Amino acid sequence: MGKWANQAVSQTKSAFQNSGNKTVARGAANYMKHIAPFLGISAPKRKQLEKKAWANLVTPSETELILAAKALWKLPEREYQYAGADLIGEFISVCTPKTLIAVKSLITSKSRWDSVDNLGSKVISPLTLKYPQTRKTIKQWSNSKNIWLIRCAIQHQRGHKKNTDVDFVVSICQKHAKNPEFFVAKAVGWALRDLCRIDAWAVKIFLQDNPKLPTVALREAKRGLNRL
Repeated sequence: MGKWANQAVSQTKSAFQNSGNKTVARGAANYMKHIAPFLGISAPKRKQLEKKAWANLVTPSETELILAAKALWKLPEREYQYAGADLIGEFISVCTPKTLIAVKSLITSKSRWDSVDNLGSKVISPLTLKYPQTRKTIKQWSNSKNIWLIRCAIQHQRGHKKNTDVDFVVSICQKHAKNPEFFVAKAVGWALRDLCRIDAWAVKIFLQDNPKLPTVALREAKRGLNRL
């Protein structure tokens, strides 16, 4: 790693060290099916610690930012994976489509909905909005056999609001409409629920065309329609 990445990782570790709660750590580990050990730092506290730890960091190069995120990802405790995504989000302005390609290794490492969805909101959604050419990467993820890449592809436009490409999102949902995997079906449901605020008619047509949609996906989609 370069100097900036070393500094970012070191200051994050120093901030997190001795800041956890053992009871919280045990509860989090149980809740997350022991995907990793936890320090026991709540999300609000983690964000406060990150803000202080990163306050004196200069703007990095994209390469240094990616190196730091990957280094944090390799640390054992789960909060460091959250910090890796948060760090990229903190300096998202230096990111290009290169970052989106780079985070594939993070999505597929120590994978669970918590880390994957954090990358989705902090990194994937803003970058796909800013760079339309990233659609090629999203299509590749959608065509993969990895459920977490598929989940990211389905949800990549969450938060785009009026800038959402409804047809593209629907096409990805359609591709995975019969996928029984819970975390994929849940993502389809969430994507459809979000689309209800933008194009409810498109969601209604989708449900008509897919009467055997997995229960969890159907429930989330109907929840979106019922809120209108």
